[in-house]
Amino acid sequence: MLAFIIVALAVLADRAVKIWAVSTLQSAGSIPVIKGVFHFTYAENTGAAFSLMRGGRWIFVGVTAVILAVIIYSIGKGYVRHLLGKISLYMVIGGAVGNLIDRVIRGYVVDMFDFQLINFAIFNVADCFVTVGGVLFAVYILLLHDKSGKEETEHGA
Repeated sequence: MLAFIIVALAVLADRAVKIWAVSTLQSAGSIPVIKGVFHFTYAENTGAAFSLMRGGRWIFVGVTAVILAVIIYSIGKGYVRHLLGKISLYMVIGGAVGNLIDRVIRGYVVDMFDFQLINFAIFNVADCFVTVGGVLFAVYILLLHDKSGKEETEHGA
């Protein structure tokens, strides 16, 4: 149940913000929240993170599907038993599904968060879930995952 809630929350939040971005930002281009620091800026990303490998739509769809399958298999087989590990992977799944929907339907990912102060790549809600989930998974691996297989099991996830 927790998996469904986290994945659904990620996908629904991502879809809602992207619908707003397409309906509002696409025509406006950019809306400053704090001028020169943070803007909502409409962008269409046909590449991966930081627009790497532009135009690789079906490659990204295939790679995402494989990664999702590996994550779901790993959770299902019990390789990730601690609650933090599971939550982190549910977040990654939700974010990956959010961007996967865009790639399949549109052929690109809609991005809108633009930190101009540090000239960072424009990103979206799904990217946030993937990034935070990835960082939490790294914390889980470094601090909680017992490689000997005697990891403490958390129930309820």
